[in-house]
Amino acid sequence: MVVMSIEEADPQQHPLTVEDLERTPDDGRRYELAEGRLEVSPAPTFFHTLINDRLSFALNSQAPRGFTMVSGAGINFNADRTHHRVPDLSVIASTARESPYLTRAPLLAVEIVSKSSVFHDHHTKRIEYAKFGIESYWIISPDVEEPGILELRLEDGQYRDASQAFGSDLFTTDAPFPVSLVPYWLVADSDAWREEISGNDTPDVD
Repeated sequence: MVVMSIEEADPQQHPLTVEDLERTPDDGRRYELAEGRLEVSPAPTFFHTLINDRLSFALNSQAPRGFTMVSGAGINFNADRTHHRVPDLSVIASTARESPYLTRAPLLAVEIVSKSSVFHDHHTKRIEYAKFGIESYWIISPDVEEPGILELRLEDGQYRDASQAFGSDLFTTDAPFPVSLVPYWLVADSDAWREEISGNDTPDVD
């Protein structure tokens, strides 16, 4: 992750707000703000995008009515619009839709870890998402051999580890609605992933 100072990003603006993000190039990279500082992440890799798409499919297929899954939706964390995050995937109540950006905590935020985002996803965003009041936070490890899911739940203002699954293990949770899925099928090179990802059958990974 590249962190640019306010001066490097735009010496005429102090601090930066989401309005300044409208001037960033449409180059596939992720542009976020942390207390007025611009943070730029590289464009997602193939497996990052694959996981995001398959996870969105799994959540949509299991979600009851009243929930909306959105990929790459920006969230304003403060009224000054100087703190702006873009989770890889968010789940909100369908009645909580906002434009152009969300201003209320989603029910679930998901981050898919990349080489440049390990510290941010496991530490910085863990603190920020808890402070903002996001009840559930999933951190996805995109390891091709054994992908994993770590679920964090908000308790007394801090996240606690709720559940974790790797590879062919079955991941289950009841937040923000009952979900089951097998991490292996987030990256598996098989067209069977659509039928298998929800864990209806135990995958043969040998």
